[in-house]
Amino acid sequence: MCDVAEISQLILDERQGRDRGWWDQMRRAFWPDSIVQLSWFTGSGPDFVTRSAQMSGRGDRSVHRVAAPVVHVRGDRAHAEVSTTVEFQIDYDGVPAHLVSYTRLNYRLTRRDGRWGVESLDAVYERDTLTPAIPGGVITVDPEDIAKLRPSYALIAHYLQRRGYPVRDDLLGDDRPDQVDAFYAELLGWLEAGGDIGR
Repeated sequence: MCDVAEISQLILDERQGRDRGWWDQMRRAFWPDSIVQLSWFTGSGPDFVTRSAQMSGRGDRSVHRVAAPVVHVRGDRAHAEVSTTVEFQIDYDGVPAHLVSYTRLNYRLTRRDGRWGVESLDAVYERDTLTPAIPGGVITVDPEDIAKLRPSYALIAHYLQRRGYPVRDDLLGDDRPDQVDAFYAELLGWLEAGGDIGR
């Protein structure tokens, strides 16, 4: 299998494991010293899997609709970006609702002992929506609550915080283009020049 196909399958396996609760499959994608930074979690890849299982056990589940990964390989390093729609079916104050986050998942990968694995996973948030699942339903969100949050991930942050998950306010998002541009520049520098991954 060529590198691009192997990396693409690895990412699809990781996301499928997350959605289906196949935690061993998900865990195999990450190197032990990997780093994950998402809306509700910052830490190692293995800890991300553990916390994902705990999150699922609480009933907080989501489905990830992913586009085909765009993969760039340089020797034993690779970058893959995956446009992703994260869908939650939730109850918002008694109203069945769909919470949807649009994001770009960025994977750095390295090949060790002939096998590819994830070095880091970062999300770049674009926007999100919250709509009633049943036509005619009404969702009321306090504008003051949303005004305090980043527009690229305000609704998912609002909901996760209500569920007791801490959400950082300094994550990558299209509302801060300079920060996103710097992220991509550093990432591509790591890929091309062999720098570290920012640890």
